[in-house]
Amino acid sequence: QVQLVESGGGLVQPGGSLRLSCAASGSILRLNTMGWYRQAPGKQREWVATITRGGSTDYADSVKGRFTISRDNAKNTVHLQMNGLKPEDTAVYYCNTIPVRYDYWGQGTQVTVSS
Repeated sequence: QVQLVESGGGLVQPGGSLRLSCAASGSILRLNTMGWYRQAPGKQREWVATITRGGSTDYADSVKGRFTISRDNAKNTVHLQMNGLKPEDTAVYYCNTIPVRYDYWGQGTQVTVSS
């Protein structure tokens, strides 16, 4: 059974940083393009960042220049380094493949940006 487990969220002040991690079971990370997504209260889930098997990256305009996605295939882990956090970044963050597999959604990790 495939599992994606997100961690690293928390409460941070505006301008602060957090590093999220996504631990993947089996070979899912090694075989797939991976992405981070987020869902803010009352809003639909949205795409945040992508990293291909070869390490190419892409970002939503709202996070470009502030967030960095990376992957460690040996450790089956994807990371999202978030700097310069803003209140509008408050959301539950999830990782999944690209394209999304609906049976891969995990519990996510809550990020709250507030003073």
